[in-house]
Amino acid sequence: MSKCILVVDDSSTVRQQVTQVLSQAGFEVLEAVDGQDGVAKICSHPNIAAVICDVNMPRKNGLELIEEVKSKPEYAGLPIMVLTTEGQPALVKRAKAAGAAGWIIKPFKANLLVSAIEKLTA
Repeated sequence: MSKCILVVDDSSTVRQQVTQVLSQAGFEVLEAVDGQDGVAKICSHPNIAAVICDVNMPRKNGLELIEEVKSKPEYAGLPIMVLTTEGQPALVKRAKAAGAAGWIIKPFKANLLVSAIEKLTA
């Protein structure tokens, strides 16, 4: 059975790019339009193996999503990878402190994204 990855980004273009790359690598992909939608999808799809999320999104940003998800014991072990245009060390540090498993800067290289997700879900 293919592993399910949740892609959380307010950009439909980025969601399409990530979905295409991961689907071609054999993953099943779910999409969420912002952090609030992402948390709802995580709670309603217990088979999600990992999450890829943006930082800057309306309603609930990526850091808030990570903090909320990681605060729930049943999701504490869910790997969350940040995929963003942001690279400030303070943001990276805050995301890692909140429980992010990694940080990839956009635009991303498809092979690096796939290998990172394969490692996270191994």
